[in-house]
Amino acid sequence: MTMELRHLRAFLAIAEEGTITRAAARLHTGQPALSRTLRQLEDHLGVRLIDRSTHHLELTAEGRTFRDGAAAALTAVDAALDPSALTARSLRLGHPWAALGDHTVPLLRRWDETHPGTPLELRRIDDRLAGLTRGTVDVALLRGPVSEPALVTVQLLTEQRVAVVPAGSDLADREALTPADLAAWPLALNTVAGTTTLDLWPADARPRATIEVANTDEWLTAIAAGRAVGVSTSATPRMHTHPAIAYRPLTGVPPVPVLLAWRDGPPAHPAIPDLVTLAQEVVANR
Repeated sequence: MTMELRHLRAFLAIAEEGTITRAAARLHTGQPALSRTLRQLEDHLGVRLIDRSTHHLELTAEGRTFRDGAAAALTAVDAALDPSALTARSLRLGHPWAALGDHTVPLLRRWDETHPGTPLELRRIDDRLAGLTRGTVDVALLRGPVSEPALVTVQLLTEQRVAVVPAGSDLADREALTPADLAAWPLALNTVAGTTTLDLWPADARPRATIEVANTDEWLTAIAAGRAVGVSTSATPRMHTHPAIAYRPLTGVPPVPVLLAWRDGPPAHPAIPDLVTLAQEVVANR
């Protein structure tokens, strides 16, 4: 049968909600109808997209690959059918956390002054690539190396790493810290969008435990509660102050590159080159 947009929407809802029940409620349809729609899509593709062997549905390897393409296709269709796009096409700038640090506000203000006809939308998306490969944004501010072959990147600056520790801990009394100083504590790791991994420590001297979180808010809360320590960059203390958290320079580790990234090839937003130029100017002048 002919595939329709409803097949893509059904699959993405199931992938995001994790159960047929919640996905059906989200789409205002019945569970049997939604299950049939998923089977039709899988029959058309000739592969299983979702593993139904557990109570909480999981994407197969083919499902994970298909998800990004399906999301990008729906985003493109929704954008094309958006009446507001006929008058002014916004430039969507994504970021997983901290945006461009203390350069963020100057960048937004300069853009509004120099490009009043093109709205610049800043979107935080809890994803390592800020939704870029799914078509959720046009361009993204990313930290750390990016190896995705379909992306073009321009490095804007580098940021020094900082240790993030509970304010009442002994670690907060020190002027600077090393990775070895943190190893006795559990380490909070943002496994969705973070740049810190255990590779920052030698294999025989890594933190004794980790606490995995899904976003910056959960990461900050775990540290503030005294359950863990963390590692971030110099942008974080400028964007996230907290009375229960102390930031200290982390020595003996490499800095983190901050990049602008966008998808290679059409349909690229025509204002991306202007954003790259302006971001470089803002960073150079501060």
